[in-house]
Amino acid sequence: MGSFARFAAAAALCLPFCNALTNSSYFRPNSTGFRLQHGFETVVVQPYGYDGFRVRAWAFRPPSGNEVSFLYDPPLEGPADATASALTYDTVINGTQNYTMRNGATVVKMFSPNADNATNVRLAFYRVNTDGSESLLTNEYSPIKSLNSRYYEWNGPGYEFSAAYSFATTPDEQIYGTGTQQDHMISKKGNTIDLVNFNTHVPTPLFMSSRGYGFVWNSASEGEMEFGQLRNRFTSKSTTLVDYAITSAQPGDYDTLQRRLTAMTGRAPLPPQWSLGYLHSKLRYENQSEFIQLAQNFHDYGIPVSLLVIDYQSWAHQGDWGLDPGLWPNVSYMAARVKELTGAEIMASLWPSVEDASVNYATMQLDGLLSATRSGPGTTDSWNGSYIRNYDATNPAARKFLWSQLYENYYSNGIKNFWIDQADGGNLGEAYENNGQSVSVAPGLTCSSTWKSLIESIPYPLADVLYYAGTQKSIGKLYPWAHQQAIEEGTRNATGKQQGQPCDYVSLARSGYIGSQRFCSMIWSGDSTAVWDTLASQVSVGLSAAATGWGWWTLDIGGFQADSTVPWSNNIDDDRYRELYVRWQQWATFLPFMRNHGSRACNFQDAYTCNNEPWTYGASNTPIIVSYINLRYQLGNYLTSIFGQLSATGRMIMRPLYMDFSITDPNVVAMTRNNSNVTTQQYMFGPRLLVTPVTLPNVTEWAVYLPNTGAGNGTKPWTYWWTNVTYAGGQTATVPAPLEHVPLFHLGSRADVLSGNVF
Repeated sequence: MGSFARFAAAAALCLPFCNALTNSSYFRPNSTGFRLQHGFETVVVQPYGYDGFRVRAWAFRPPSGNEVSFLYDPPLEGPADATASALTYDTVINGTQNYTMRNGATVVKMFSPNADNATNVRLAFYRVNTDGSESLLTNEYSPIKSLNSRYYEWNGPGYEFSAAYSFATTPDEQIYGTGTQQDHMISKKGNTIDLVNFNTHVPTPLFMSSRGYGFVWNSASEGEMEFGQLRNRFTSKSTTLVDYAITSAQPGDYDTLQRRLTAMTGRAPLPPQWSLGYLHSKLRYENQSEFIQLAQNFHDYGIPVSLLVIDYQSWAHQGDWGLDPGLWPNVSYMAARVKELTGAEIMASLWPSVEDASVNYATMQLDGLLSATRSGPGTTDSWNGSYIRNYDATNPAARKFLWSQLYENYYSNGIKNFWIDQADGGNLGEAYENNGQSVSVAPGLTCSSTWKSLIESIPYPLADVLYYAGTQKSIGKLYPWAHQQAIEEGTRNATGKQQGQPCDYVSLARSGYIGSQRFCSMIWSGDSTAVWDTLASQVSVGLSAAATGWGWWTLDIGGFQADSTVPWSNNIDDDRYRELYVRWQQWATFLPFMRNHGSRACNFQDAYTCNNEPWTYGASNTPIIVSYINLRYQLGNYLTSIFGQLSATGRMIMRPLYMDFSITDPNVVAMTRNNSNVTTQQYMFGPRLLVTPVTLPNVTEWAVYLPNTGAGNGTKPWTYWWTNVTYAGGQTATVPAPLEHVPLFHLGSRADVLSGNVF
């Protein structure tokens, strides 16, 4: 796939930019910070990184210094006097005077309601434009006779409080990022999003604004984020400290915003070269013989594969964190044989749950390594009728214990990549209290899907889990992040590499949070349904993940599970599903990671579970599927180059159209604001490839909007990959799209794309 020496070359490209920021032309902070004492409330504002500020506030008691934080301090880039460390400040005010502080091109102003000509605004943030003028980015939202923009409540007997912070917005401001939600939206304007993780829903309070600023609500608490017409509001249900950061760039310069935000929250390390190939899985391979035969089949068909996956229930009991020796008797032999046949790595699934029958249950219970509930030991969920509790990822000792089992049972036997499924925290990764697996039914009856759905829909509150680091309400958003951290810490210790250095192995997580990109960990979109509408929605999910900083994103090719309302959904023997699968698979060639997985249905079953291999979707479709797997490897140099830039500067791989064309094409701005199909289903993959997956059945041609690149009239910058026909930007082109062709355009020469010479 090409040498990873390109990574070093790509990283070197950032040096002129970095050096430019450190010269005398950069406006260094004119203050180390100011402290506002406002009755029982204290607010500290400090310069933070390049062009940024960090704001922390508390009621009565100052922070202990042990609060959960997802921000680097100091940031990865920035002047030495903008580290926001130790809550330092050189100015104290009490709200009766105005104050201004500048860091680079961003200014924060403190207004007093008692000062002449002042409004009811307290804090306001401005960008200094290239001509020296100032543009308001946002300010604390404080209309006359409204709730305070910084609002606190004490809802229980303890000291922790809930906080709601409001910021002014305008109807035309667009919000990009916020983690992942299944909503078909690129702009989150008008949304209220629950800050609680569950399967397919990974909300994260980090966003970029079309007004030219980036924002991070640095809280591990559950809560909400609301993006209204006049007010953006962030709430934490239970906390002792409010903490947020803001940075700015010139309008339309989203790459700089991403650079600033990832300097605060973390940069993705370089992935192992093998991980950029084809990654294969299904629900599920049952035993060692079947798994070796899988590798043999890939070898015999001559299809390249880089990773083969052993999915869940491959263990004897939940929480054993090892393969069942009765089904997998010689793990080291199997790993060596798979490597010999295919060159592929192996990944094994683990769940955070520990049942009472597990060999690890008693030890973890006695040593306090399991999460509890506030009213007792509690059951966070059930699975197949077993009593289950989750290990406590927020406890360093629990993370260490988990890795000790993974190392002994997997890593030392040649399986060094881990799928941390059900990693959402709280319950067993779902949005409901009972997963329906332990329903009791009368003799002779079976548990129908109707009964299961009825039980799942009972509105029990989610378990009020108690962790080492706090409660589900106060630090619940930490759990998936800490679970990723457990694998990162273990693998780094095993390989002797420091965090940030290139990864030898990877994990796959269903959840994440602010800064998850700093780990050697992919995030995937969860258990999606196998229908056309879901395929369409996954594009915007991936683009929102990218805007949140998660460059390591992937999905289940073909969708994970059947939609019960669609008879053919997920059936590998039905031509209607086969068409959907081919369209999904060809699109996934142009994702950061190309990963096939799913729980398939079938008419003709020759294994314990239905097949999902490239050769099982019909004789006419197999050559198409294999051609895109081969194309993925042909794009190895291109992938190497764009991952190098992601690691060096945070430059997004999946690029919504607004990233590159907000300045040159007003149509893109308008279509993004309206969440049109163009901007929710088209994107740039790196700097040269425009990708538009086909999201409807029975298609032979497809309309693609080609953005105006600003290259001037008369030029034809866009080339259709399959015909070499060129098109001018700023128009919609209808191109042939038979089943074997995904609509794909490129800028510049194809030779440059294939060589990776694209920056």
